[in-house]
Amino acid sequence: MTGLPAASITSPDVAAVKTVPGMPPVSDPRNLYSDAGAGRFSRAVAGELDRVYVPNLRSNDVYVIDPDSAKVLYKFKVGRSPQHVVPSWDLQTLWVANNAEGRRDGSLTPIDPRTGQPGAATAVDDPYNMYFTPDGKSAIVVAEAQKRLDFRDPHTMELQYSIQTPECGGINHADFSIDGSYALFTCEFNGSVAKIDLAGRRVLGYLKLHMPPTRLKEGSTIEDPSIEICTQTKGMPQDIRISPDGRRFYIADMDADGVHVVDAGSFTEVGFIRTGLGTHGLYPSRDGRLLYVSNRSTHKIHGKRHGPGSVSVIDFASEKVVANWPIPQGGSPDMGGVSADGRYLWLSGRFDDEIYRIDTSSGAVTRIKVGQEPHGLAVWPQPGRYSLGHTGNMR
Repeated sequence: MTGLPAASITSPDVAAVKTVPGMPPVSDPRNLYSDAGAGRFSRAVAGELDRVYVPNLRSNDVYVIDPDSAKVLYKFKVGRSPQHVVPSWDLQTLWVANNAEGRRDGSLTPIDPRTGQPGAATAVDDPYNMYFTPDGKSAIVVAEAQKRLDFRDPHTMELQYSIQTPECGGINHADFSIDGSYALFTCEFNGSVAKIDLAGRRVLGYLKLHMPPTRLKEGSTIEDPSIEICTQTKGMPQDIRISPDGRRFYIADMDADGVHVVDAGSFTEVGFIRTGLGTHGLYPSRDGRLLYVSNRSTHKIHGKRHGPGSVSVIDFASEKVVANWPIPQGGSPDMGGVSADGRYLWLSGRFDDEIYRIDTSSGAVTRIKVGQEPHGLAVWPQPGRYSLGHTGNMR
């Protein structure tokens, strides 16, 4: 299936959202992504270059891509094990999170988006991923191996305080409530999510996610979706995104091959949407109607080349899959983002040393060779007033 329906979000008028102090107001409570719509650029990104920045985990470098020509312009070295390229809350810096897997010499490398060039790295312990509090006062460095969230000055990266998450093994991805009062972080190795009270600086609780009764067999494709009885007792949750109206969270699970649906108010799981093998990344469309889901091609952490990778498209309103796009000749779509105009979904090909530019109207794929094991690429600039981190969680 290639074409997409003319989906729409229809909701009655709702009350204004009372946000935490310092957080910009929610312009449209029916669609918290409204300010990140196509072409809605902040003045803060004026003069910033149109580029795609690709961190390559094994070659310790960043490739810089011209999004129009889909060509590599140049590359530069960064710290050990770069995982994600993260836009800052104020949209003035792109941070490369080099977590130095298995070592203690992690760092953050700043990129000036007006020149596309890196600056001097700052030593930071285990920065697997990074987010920003909704009020912009702190960067949240996700110290995955340490089961810890380090809140740091968003400019100097000086440590402010930490929150321990002892029951969240593999803490890595996050999203924030519509009012900015709390965040949910996924726990990859515990099959759960942690709820963090941002004002109280504490863990409010953990939610164990349910595995479905069946899942896709290893090697299964969208064209031939072979099913097996699921004997796993816990999943491997990855990316997480909130619904446009703030009422639900969607959590990608690479062991469950789909997306868990969690009610924001009750913090309970209320549904599951099967997508594809190795469900991994989640990206809202620019109009806030659709959710693009990358299926990385395997249940394994280290997969083979040319696996049955794909992208599924979920309609937010119906919570149904409305399109499936296989990667031709196989691939391993992982992390990335949507172009500023919404025409393309850019994803890293984790196990294939390439990235994909996917046409969001047809699913057609353009492949670009990059370095060794590309991970959390960032498309920049993106529309929006501020960034909550990751590869461009814009509001």
